[in-house]
Amino acid sequence: MLKKVLKWLGIVVAGIIGLLVLAALGIYMVSNSKINTTYDITVEAIAIPTDSAAVARGAHIAETRVCYDCHGPDLAGQVFMDAPPMGTIYASNLTSGNGGIGGQYSDTDWVRAIRHGVGADHKALFNMPSEAFWSLSDADLGALIAFLKQLPPVDNPHPAPEYGPVSRGLIALTGAFFSAAHIDHDAPRMQEVEAAATPEFGAYLAQLCAACHQADFSGGTHHGPPDWPNTANITPDPEYGIGKWSEADFFRAMREGKRPDGPDIHPEAMPRTIGNMTDDELKAIWLYLQTVPPVASKGKE
Repeated sequence: MLKKVLKWLGIVVAGIIGLLVLAALGIYMVSNSKINTTYDITVEAIAIPTDSAAVARGAHIAETRVCYDCHGPDLAGQVFMDAPPMGTIYASNLTSGNGGIGGQYSDTDWVRAIRHGVGADHKALFNMPSEAFWSLSDADLGALIAFLKQLPPVDNPHPAPEYGPVSRGLIALTGAFFSAAHIDHDAPRMQEVEAAATPEFGAYLAQLCAACHQADFSGGTHHGPPDWPNTANITPDPEYGIGKWSEADFFRAMREGKRPDGPDIHPEAMPRTIGNMTDDELKAIWLYLQTVPPVASKGKE
């Protein structure tokens, strides 16, 4: 009797191991396919200015759209993710130094990478948040590229990415980390509006917020590492959102990471550099958020 039990137990264990091996192989193959998918994107030609005012505007955009938080203090790249289950991933060196893309990218390549999340090799860029850049006007995108093109060269080559089992599973099952697979590359963009403390300008700037807080600003599952909290509801709902906040509360949350009604805001999920927007920019976003429909929920999962 014992021999029969052990025999069947061995068969069951072997079957489970076999299924796990097949699942792992399937995840590896599907994730590899998505990692190596190429995108034939029609890239719009935009003017790239060279004047100092435009470069300064581009520097401000790079700072407040969290380029430094991923690509490092000199934009020469750094470790973006280093955890065995997730893998080891480096953010690109954006300069023209050794290992950088700055000396290789054409203006078209820059537009494709920033606006569409697709590299010069036509493959999707890992965790490039193009949802946050798609809405940039041609003038602002041109200014950002002008700034990036004049960065001092920094020699900082990085090894190829090493994807771990968790990141491969997420890529295979959800297409996570590749914005190129999810954004509508032909969607219309908002018309350029005057930079002023108005709800209209706030609507333009708040497209950055929508990249994480969802299109209706109700928050939900974050696109970052698994240990990051869900994004907050920033609609004017008084219970779940920021309906009880004052303008001063909003400014403090953006610049200091301090909420009036709860724990401090996660400094990586909500980088403090966003708080370096000008007073007019933050006020514009605040005014716009007062106009969006309140959503009585904790957001989408």
